[in-house]
Amino acid sequence: MTMTTPLLIGEFSDEEEDVAEGVRLENVLDSGYAETRDANNVANHVDRQVEYNAEFSEQGTVYDDFHTIDWVRDRNRDRERHRKMKQRQLLGWRAWFDKKLDAGSGWLVVLLVGVCSGVLAGIIDIGAAWMSDLKEGICVAWPYYDREACCWLTNETTFSVDHCADWMTWAELGGSKDTISYQYSFSWFGYAIYIVFAVFFGGLAGFFVVTVAPYAAGSGIPEVKTILSGFIIKGYLGAWTLIVKCLGMVLSVGAGLSLGKEGPLVHVACCCGNLLCHLFPKYRKNEAKRREILSAASAAGVSVAFGAPIGGVLFSLEEVSYYFPYKTMWRSFFAALTAAFTLGLLNPYFSGQLVLFYANYSQNWHLFEFFPFMLLGVFGGLYGALFVKCNLWWSKFRKRKFAKFPLPFFEVLVVSLLTGIISYPNEYTRMNASDLIHVLFTQCGPEDNNDLCAYNHSTAVSMDEQYHDTKALAPVGRAVWQLVLAIVAKTFLTIFTFGMKVPAGLFIPTMFVGACMGRILGIGVEQLAYMGRNSDFFELFCSPKVDCVNPGLYAMIGAAAALGGVTKMTGVVTSQLCKI
Repeated sequence: MTMTTPLLIGEFSDEEEDVAEGVRLENVLDSGYAETRDANNVANHVDRQVEYNAEFSEQGTVYDDFHTIDWVRDRNRDRERHRKMKQRQLLGWRAWFDKKLDAGSGWLVVLLVGVCSGVLAGIIDIGAAWMSDLKEGICVAWPYYDREACCWLTNETTFSVDHCADWMTWAELGGSKDTISYQYSFSWFGYAIYIVFAVFFGGLAGFFVVTVAPYAAGSGIPEVKTILSGFIIKGYLGAWTLIVKCLGMVLSVGAGLSLGKEGPLVHVACCCGNLLCHLFPKYRKNEAKRREILSAASAAGVSVAFGAPIGGVLFSLEEVSYYFPYKTMWRSFFAALTAAFTLGLLNPYFSGQLVLFYANYSQNWHLFEFFPFMLLGVFGGLYGALFVKCNLWWSKFRKRKFAKFPLPFFEVLVVSLLTGIISYPNEYTRMNASDLIHVLFTQCGPEDNNDLCAYNHSTAVSMDEQYHDTKALAPVGRAVWQLVLAIVAKTFLTIFTFGMKVPAGLFIPTMFVGACMGRILGIGVEQLAYMGRNSDFFELFCSPKVDCVNPGLYAMIGAAAALGGVTKMTGVVTSQLCKI
């Protein structure tokens, strides 16, 4: 096994190459190759080394599985390839054209990586939304549309995005009457159908991963970081892994499992980058050069996951890359922009936004809110410590007890069954996690009629009057208790879900818990400001005809705090959520 050496950031100039040649010559002298220090022997050795490098440059290197690459050797081979191209350039226009094509091949690869990542992300988003809604009902007129697309295409003049004439729940199709009436109806027939689809989708995802592509399990980010550091894992970025990863993400998210698809999108983008590198000998024969493309691909994956191209570049630079030249930074940014633009053209959420939980606030926060923000940070750290310890304990138990086939597949079936049983009775755990995060991030307005926005509406008709006086009604209290139960249920399910043999990301479940906690605290601070609206303290900060506290902002900060506590990626998390 070869050892990796520290690499310099940036390209080598001609002077630096001469210095490097001198260093290599000194290494030859110091290695004891010629104990007599005979100059002729040293010169012959250098000549043989140059011939070896030339042959090595043409043939490439085949590394063994679970070995590290030789960064210095691959770097020397790339220099030798450039020397030969400069020599051939003097022979004619075709050699000159080949040199220019070789110089632009890096930009062409990252362009293709960005397009492929955006297209696959759009397909995964659309498929996951359709399967998530299929557990609750079906579009009678267009069965291949999800609930939102079905209601947008209806002929009704007025409709709700949650329900319309063409969208029917399984309870309605089965003739079952509701036993409980909340915002989301409850029926035993719909409960049974929900569980059946959850187990079927989750089991199918686990079956494909266990039998076809075991490397498709998990988020893939730790392994991608390992590969970018110079480690060889054959098949981890292969074609079958890509296919099963995409299909498994659609099935596992559609099953309602407590996981997300944002983390695995980095793995998907790196698979695209690795496969596209095989079209260009410059990257196919050089593992070190290929990792430049994989760094750009990881930036594209984060870009389509969160709609944040700059956040993707920062993620690639700070978190995953080991070798990151200046040109790779620009190519990473280009790949991230291309991926985001391609995803925007597909418009998978029918909103013109790259992410579902987009939020825009019309009011600023106040100085006194620093203290509740600090409390959310403390909660995020405590939650991260609790989750990591519990998940590590369960992972060790899983490794001892569920390692042999078919126990990993049975584990997926059992967890899918528990997820369906626990999630359906609570409207907030029944919802798609990204949909709920969007609801929690949103500032309440006149068009919102959910329980979280059930305030005492103002009866004034003047535009100078505030929309509501921020006094929470009974549905808000009920929603708070449901959010508390959702936090407990989501934490419990995520501990047992993350690490199973299905494609699973950790970002969305963690943001789910943090957003719920932030919204609860935000509602509490909002009601505190309402009850003390006549006090000198709140009159100092709050305007009389404007809402003083925005609970949606607390949800966003809580999501960032929980995500930072679990992943320890504070800088990248901040950039991603600022884009949101």
